[in-house]
Amino acid sequence: MGRLAGRTRRAAHQIGWYVATLMGDNHYRRYVEHQARSHPGEPVLTERDYWKMRHRNTEANPNARCC
Repeated sequence: MGRLAGRTRRAAHQIGWYVATLMGDNHYRRYVEHQARSHPGEPVLTERDYWKMRHRNTEANPNARCC
């Protein structure tokens, strides 16, 4: 029973990760990690400013959207 429970938890975690990624829940966290790794010492946008930038870029490049 322990193996099945472990597999079930792992599957639930993977599904949760996939849904969070699909919905954009972890985009800001990934941005902060990227900035720290690739641009250390440079300022990091606040989460509010990050999402403003994302939406501004989406509106400026509408051909990247499906609808």
